[in-house]
Amino acid sequence: MIKQDLKQVEFNEYYSGYLNKLPDTLSLIKGYEKGKKDVIDFFTSIPEEKLTYRYLPEKWSIKEVFQHLIDTERVFMYRCFRIARKDATPLSGFDQDTYITPSRADYKSLDQLIKEFEINRNNSISLLQSLSDEDLQFIGNSNGGAMSARAAAFIVLGHDIWHIDIVKERYL
Repeated sequence: MIKQDLKQVEFNEYYSGYLNKLPDTLSLIKGYEKGKKDVIDFFTSIPEEKLTYRYLPEKWSIKEVFQHLIDTERVFMYRCFRIARKDATPLSGFDQDTYITPSRADYKSLDQLIKEFEINRNNSISLLQSLSDEDLQFIGNSNGGAMSARAAAFIVLGHDIWHIDIVKERYL
């Protein structure tokens, strides 16, 4: 399954910004495997003293951005799982800003964040490997709009790239 298989009816237009970050030929499983390495390589390349930097006082630190990637993957893979299991119950959105303070990301070491990311990513890969193409094509309702299981999974990959680009542009 590759990204170009996605149809516009499988996701809200809002998510196009993330999906447009991905090449059309990107395979879902390979994207998760490569993305794991890319995210870890990126965050480990940042000097330790920059990890709690905020480009404005009200913005997240780099560690908080990393935590946000982890948390968002959890939420979207939960959506992917529920939708792939043919659960038609509308899934609610989440307020990403309220997740940051209780995450205590700035008090975690980079090694702790990497371990948390790796475990989470490995769980995502395991879930995706267990789903059939038919499961991944099922369309449910998430955050008030249509979303297929595979769209939820691909959005995670584009979301990672989106935020890494922001860190490069505004933090480093």
